Amino acid sequence: MEAVKFPITQKDVDFMEMAARIAEENIDRGGGPFGAVIVRDGEVVATGANSVTLTNDPTAHAEVNAIREACRKEGTFSLKGCVVYSSCEPCPMCLSALYWAGVSRIYYGNTQDDADAIDFSDRFIYKELEKKKADRALPCIHIENASTIKAFEKWAAKTDKVAY
Repeated sequence: MEAVKFPITQKDVDFMEMAARIAEENIDRGGGPFGAVIVRDGEVVATGANSVTLTNDPTAHAEVNAIREACRKEGTFSLKGCVVYSSCEPCPMCLSALYWAGVSRIYYGNTQDDADAIDFSDRFIYKELEKKKADRALPCIHIENASTIKAFEKWAAKTDKVAY
């Protein structure tokens, strides 16, 4: 029998229950049914709830809002060493943001299938990513342009840049 790589502790369950409460309370405020908690060394750094319809911001998912708050509080763009508890499996955008933030682990409650059952499906995005860029519902067309590479060259040559 294989050992569990990340055994779930009572603290993990408690933080997940916090994310679940945030999600449920958010519905009463007019937001979506999603909540997230970011934790460092057993202490809550920030929480977030889905506010897409409240703020008219399609990127205002619970995880993204929690990342923004945590980074603001900590004065950094790196959440290295943090653990995220999300009431639902992160969508592709949130998962990408969590990778960019550098979190250590993500625990989630509801699954993609659970979200799909209440009309919050991300399946179309995953299917779109498998297609050729020009064949997607939102076509992505490359324009070769010598001007756009100039910013990359400038960045590459910059000696005092902050890498991320």
